[in-house]
Amino acid sequence: MEMSSKLLEMAVAEISQLPGIGKRTALRLALHLLKQPVEQTQLLAGALKKMREEIQFCRQCHNISDVEVCQICANNSRDRSIICVVEDIRDVMAIENTNLFKGTYHVLGGKISPMDGVGPSQLNITTLVEKVKTGLVKELIFALSSTMEGDTTNFYIYKQIKEYNIITSAIARGIAVGDELEFADEVTLGRSILHRVPFENSLRST
Repeated sequence: MEMSSKLLEMAVAEISQLPGIGKRTALRLALHLLKQPVEQTQLLAGALKKMREEIQFCRQCHNISDVEVCQICANNSRDRSIICVVEDIRDVMAIENTNLFKGTYHVLGGKISPMDGVGPSQLNITTLVEKVKTGLVKELIFALSSTMEGDTTNFYIYKQIKEYNIITSAIARGIAVGDELEFADEVTLGRSILHRVPFENSLRST
């Protein structure tokens, strides 16, 4: 795509690196920004820069946070004996939108996928096992996507903690096989958590 401005071309190239954004959409966004007051573009650039430089990961659950411990983990009304294990920060947001889960979370940062070169050591699994070892956790809810990689990750974690006195459950299969949690509607996702099943049962059904 030939452009009369190298500066515009550079901006379009960077914007098109975002997921789901092609060159044409990137150009449309860049031209839109050019039409806005300079101050508005500077606010956007400043917000992105500040987010990238200052955002943290909660030292307890690995969720994104502005401080060392996220608002969910710091909330004394949350049930710390129940941990919902998710792949991604977006899954925390999806489940929180249901307003039905009152426990805490543990964000793995992905799922085991040998094809993509992702092994257990690259995920936040060790810190999850350490939580279980404290004896303060009564239940782990596996809320990973119902894909082969998600099931593999669930089973790997299950093997790491099965010797401890803890309940393991999996969200009910109201979420279609192969679906990602973030795209599930709130009612379906909320019901799948409320009607979770023992993890051993989910093994027999696969």
